[in-house]
Amino acid sequence: MAALFKARKALGLAVGCSKRCLTQLAELPEIHQMLRQTCRDFADRELAPIAGKLDKEHAFPAKQVRELGEMGVMAVEVPEELGGAGLDYLAYSLAMEEVSRGCASTGVVVSVNNSLYIGPILKFGSEEQKKQWITPFTTGEKVGCFALSEPGNGSDAGAASTTARQEGDEWVLNGTKAWITNSWDASATVVFATTDKSLKHKGISAFLVPMPHPGLSLGKKEDKLGIRASSTANIILEDCRVPLGNLLGQRGMGFKIAMQTLDCGRIGIASQALGIAQAALDCAADYAHKRTAFGAPIGKMQAIQFKLADMAVALESARLLTWKAALLKDAKKPFSKATAMAKLAASEAATFISHQSIQVLGGMGYVTDMPAERHYRDARITEIYEGTSEIQRLVIANQVLKEYQP
Repeated sequence: MAALFKARKALGLAVGCSKRCLTQLAELPEIHQMLRQTCRDFADRELAPIAGKLDKEHAFPAKQVRELGEMGVMAVEVPEELGGAGLDYLAYSLAMEEVSRGCASTGVVVSVNNSLYIGPILKFGSEEQKKQWITPFTTGEKVGCFALSEPGNGSDAGAASTTARQEGDEWVLNGTKAWITNSWDASATVVFATTDKSLKHKGISAFLVPMPHPGLSLGKKEDKLGIRASSTANIILEDCRVPLGNLLGQRGMGFKIAMQTLDCGRIGIASQALGIAQAALDCAADYAHKRTAFGAPIGKMQAIQFKLADMAVALESARLLTWKAALLKDAKKPFSKATAMAKLAASEAATFISHQSIQVLGGMGYVTDMPAERHYRDARITEIYEGTSEIQRLVIANQVLKEYQP
């Protein structure tokens, strides 16, 4: 942990340098290497040994989340004066990959708190809001969530049916939010609600709501295919009243806040997918050394070697795209296309690699004695949440067509 805190101090100088360049794709700076190793050691020691048990019991990793908070991982980009690590988005990506390599469920808890909850408050919140709604969420003692999706709108985020009306000095929220990660364990949420239906997506606003809170209730915990140690449920708002000061940004800015937040969040999910993919490749390569057939380790067989080669290429390609997206964000350059590419490539790589890992293990890949089947289950969601693969392709295509527009 001491090494991580030294790294974040030193990185304060590096982040201020305007000469951040893509040479970092070839070799990470020493500071980032130190961070990566610290998170890797923690994941190997504290997460990987219990990931299967957490998955089986649907148990929230509260102790491990607090320890990650002590390391600065629950608020990587948050300035030190607000209680965060004061690092950059490349550092966040590296931390996310290593945590997710140990436990994908813990990875998504980290991702939602950093990208989806803290992210929009850090960018659009007032100084008072930042102190109230960010600082208590940097230590791992509390986590936040992000309430955008609804039962009737998934990819169509602009069709929000949840409403917010002003009554005196309060906002009154009504509606249901669906698929909310961290919901059962969260102490606050960013809620998106329509304040003016006539303006369609330009009539959506964002609100900060504490949890628990009068008028806010939770639906049942979803029994999911993967990432089962994280809680997912509906958030139900019935005349839920919050002060006028809980409006995040300006009235009508909600859709913009949501889209910019998801742009950043996709780097986190791409990194989670990389961690799952790396864990699956680790499992397959290790098994290929140890399992013998026809008098030799199966890793000597060309069929297995070709699988491992394809897995490694898919993983490294997606990793470089993800690092590029993070570097573009850190350099304050346009990164929407890059982050969509990273999320698409990394999520599909995770699904492919975890599938191939089971194939390498054969029957052993299909049972819970080995982690390969969990990696396969965990990988699948990365192609769905924070923008499906289909949405990523639309984002990428629209950007490409703009670039070639006469």
